Amino acid sequence: MHPFPHQYKIRIGATADGEVTLGGEGLPDMQSMPPPEFDGPGGYWSPETLLVAAVADCFALSFRSVARASRLEWNELTAEVHGLLERKDGVSRFTRFETHAELVVPAGTDPARARSLMEKAEKICLISNSLSAERHLTCEVIEEEP
Repeated sequence: MHPFPHQYKIRIGATADGEVTLGGEGLPDMQSMPPPEFDGPGGYWSPETLLVAAVADCFALSFRSVARASRLEWNELTAEVHGLLERKDGVSRFTRFETHAELVVPAGTDPARARSLMEKAEKICLISNSLSAERHLTCEVIEEEP
């Protein structure tokens, strides 16, 4: 890992109507639009879905790092993250992120240890730690048949 601080730079291009193009050095461009909840057309990533995706992606990458450091063998991690956007005190903001994760591990793996490492990954996720929303994690460990 590079020493801190890290800096990230993204550029956007937008017109009065239509897609917003997001890009960055060495990254493919992607288009975004408002979500249907804000009268957008649907079928595009939006700032809202990108934020929820960042929480999910950070959880997965954090778990990968924690599992590697702890020498936990695992086969597959899937997770579903629900972000709750509410209007409170005249401000729209995400107030809660719920993550439900399922981890498939080889037979004989200690499920309590695997669960503990998922919880650690959720606690160290820098994206979630940068947000003021409440967080909740449920995890399930599934042992493969021997």
